[in-house]
Amino acid sequence: MSEHLRDLDWYAEDLGARSFVDVTFTEVDLTESVSKGATFERCTFHNCRFNSSTHVASAFVSCDFRRTSFFDAMLDGCKLTGSVFSECTLRPLSVRGGQWLGVSLRGANLAGLELDDLDLREADLSMADLTGTSLRGARLAGATLRETNLAGADLRGSDLTGVDLTVARLKDTKLDLAGAVQLAELHGALVEP
Repeated sequence: MSEHLRDLDWYAEDLGARSFVDVTFTEVDLTESVSKGATFERCTFHNCRFNSSTHVASAFVSCDFRRTSFFDAMLDGCKLTGSVFSECTLRPLSVRGGQWLGVSLRGANLAGLELDDLDLREADLSMADLTGTSLRGARLAGATLRETNLAGADLRGSDLTGVDLTVARLKDTKLDLAGAVQLAELHGALVEP
């Protein structure tokens, strides 16, 4: 049976390695909270605040975040597999590695963030703003970039296998040689040595 937690003040709460499954959090203040190895599975967060919180090696698996703020939060080596973000504040945000496999960030404002070495395979980044975002060494294989704004983004060293860059908005986007060849081939060029 699912649990519903509403209007709670968990300001600066140390969540440690607690586990939450099928819990709905509504209007919960997690500002400056800390977790290390915590697990949130199939949880829903409505109008919650993770502002200035720090999460290390924690998992948010198949979670639904709606109108939730991560202003100035830190996600260090976290797993967000299959989670969905809708109308969330995600900047400024500090990210150090982690696995965001299949995450949905449709229309999210991720401009200027450093998402280096992040695993974003199969992620839906459609219509997201990644202006000036650093994705160096990120794993983007199979990601959806329809109408994604990649102006000034840094994709050098990223795995772009199966990514259609022709449907993204590119301007001053930094690509390494492999990415440039892939883009040229997607536009019909025959690249020969």
